[in-house]
Amino acid sequence: MLVETTLLRRRAAAKLGELGDVSGWLFTDEALQQATAAPVALHRASRLAGRVVHDATCSIGTELAALRGVAQWTIGSDIDPVRLAMARHNVGAAQVLCRADALHPVTRDAVVVLDPARRSSGPARVVRRLRPADYQPALGPLLDAYRGRDVAVKCAPGIDFDEVERLGFDGEIEVTSYRGSVREACLWSGGLARLGVRRRASVLDRDEEVTSADSDDCPVRPAGRWIVDPDGAVVRAGLVRHYGARHGLWQLDPDIAYLSGDRLPPGVRGFEVIEQLAFDERRLRQALSAMDCGAVEILVRGVRVDPDALRRRLRLRGGAALSVVIARIGRSGAKGSSHPVAYVCRPSR
Repeated sequence: MLVETTLLRRRAAAKLGELGDVSGWLFTDEALQQATAAPVALHRASRLAGRVVHDATCSIGTELAALRGVAQWTIGSDIDPVRLAMARHNVGAAQVLCRADALHPVTRDAVVVLDPARRSSGPARVVRRLRPADYQPALGPLLDAYRGRDVAVKCAPGIDFDEVERLGFDGEIEVTSYRGSVREACLWSGGLARLGVRRRASVLDRDEEVTSADSDDCPVRPAGRWIVDPDGAVVRAGLVRHYGARHGLWQLDPDIAYLSGDRLPPGVRGFEVIEQLAFDERRLRQALSAMDCGAVEILVRGVRVDPDALRRRLRLRGGAALSVVIARIGRSGAKGSSHPVAYVCRPSR
């Protein structure tokens, strides 16, 4: 147990270090896996500044630690007595905690933060629960229990937005990314959302937010100097056009998430187009060989291509490192008008 605790604390330092000194915290492996990364928890806390907040699935206390000094007052509860004891140790004796089932509200006027479990421990590994009905507690009953309340519900980033709406949720869905990885989707009830915002993408590394209330005036044009692969949060939230309009970019195709432009957005990695050709492995190999390419990064959307398998088949031997962006261009509904295109590019970094 001592060895396991030491190893978990080392992992926690990277994930939760921005919350303060977590070197003395207590964890279980499953609880640490589900714990919100500190930058994401702190971002959520910033949206709850000055409010009374009840974390009704507080587990080991991550969200409570993020809310400390930000919220007006906090209370934490959990049905698991072991997790609750860990939270008491982690966030201190001054924190108000109680044992309660999240499906049976114990507060009335507080904003409620909910993080239903999406992992279960099997005999050999931790298994992810992908369907909202399999969350613990299930998402539908959880939303019903707090109907009419101000709630923030943490969900898996791949959650089916249509299914969420079928469960009667009509607020904002925020998709958050950090260090290039989409971390979560958070459901914000109407009272916590900005008027008119149904989707939000928050890219924490660049302190950038894109919302469905922004302009989506993003035309479709052939590739310019640069191709941009938008952050995963932008793509997952369905806000590619909104992001493009903000930065003066355009789409290569209305159904593909790649954008293009003559300048890169600040801080964004892009791909400078060197050559464009109809996608064909033989022609692509010839083009890359002519450029002395020996290492290639392959990005694909809308085309059934395994980048790793294609990279092996290309058998490149040169010294240059390039990128290839492969996309299906043209509306697939129009017979014969849709075709795969390969863009040979030089990455900006």
